[in-house]
Amino acid sequence: MEKINASLRRSAMLGLLALCCISQAADQAPAPKPQLQILPAEHSSAAGSTQILAATRAGKRIVAVGDHGVVLLSDDDGKSYRQARSVPVSSTLTAVSFVDASTGWAVGHWGAILKTGDGGESWQLQRSDDKVDQPLFSLYFKNPQEGWAVGLWSLMLHTSDGGATWSSIRLPPPPGAKKADRNLYAVFADAKGALFVACEQGRVIRSADGGNTWNYVETGYAGSFWSGVALQDGALLVGGLRGTIYRSADGGDSWQASKTSFKSSVTAMLQQPDKSVVAVGLDGVTLHSVDDGLSFTGKQRTDRAALTAVVDTQAGAAMLFSSNGPLAQ
Repeated sequence: MEKINASLRRSAMLGLLALCCISQAADQAPAPKPQLQILPAEHSSAAGSTQILAATRAGKRIVAVGDHGVVLLSDDDGKSYRQARSVPVSSTLTAVSFVDASTGWAVGHWGAILKTGDGGESWQLQRSDDKVDQPLFSLYFKNPQEGWAVGLWSLMLHTSDGGATWSSIRLPPPPGAKKADRNLYAVFADAKGALFVACEQGRVIRSADGGNTWNYVETGYAGSFWSGVALQDGALLVGGLRGTIYRSADGGDSWQASKTSFKSSVTAMLQQPDKSVVAVGLDGVTLHSVDDGLSFTGKQRTDRAALTAVVDTQAGAAMLFSSNGPLAQ
């Protein structure tokens, strides 16, 4: 039940596309299921108010992605945004990552994986699955060639050629289960190269050998984790439902709950240049830690905008994104 409820809540937050029902006359044979058409994102004057689900930096540029295949770019530290010139999909994009100022990837619904070589101006479709909408929620690249993408129902993909080809990784089932069917929400790595995935039922999946083998780590929490980050000193943080944040200081072997001041679900976390940590969540909540994630204080926006992503500006401020697009600093 937790898995179902968490998946539904996550689906609502990310704006997962509803499945359409085709009405048919009772005396007619069922119509064949329409074939999905991969259509490019449209340019719109309303793109700046589109729900944004992830954001990152590509050198000095801010790149943000969200609903309807919208990709927003800012070259003035978040003061203004414009739409990317060319995006080959109009489905929801859920995550974006760059390895340098030019090269990056984005993932989203219908298992879509996009790549850019010009800082997000134009994108090329590397992968999609038009037979089942198994969304990808997160991705991580350790270098321009090797990366991982994770998503619904334990979907994990790996590339070693810059995304030209992607192979599926078969994960082991969690202890006591017969199959791996957990939703994988956030993949990240620490400075030593260990890989982690924040997922459902208080679990974190870990690989200490560069993704060759994976094992489940119990945190002691029963809810879902939607976000994760490795701090500069090696500590790990995962955050999720009801404002829950857990911390590990030993590479994921053991976890302890961080003290937080709000119960709004955490959607993204970021360590800033001064080593403080910012976490954002639903209901307009921003959390801040100055003790390496051991505890967080917070504040809530008066508009209670659902915060979905955060990125640092060059000035060291936290640029926030929401279900209504980028927010004024």
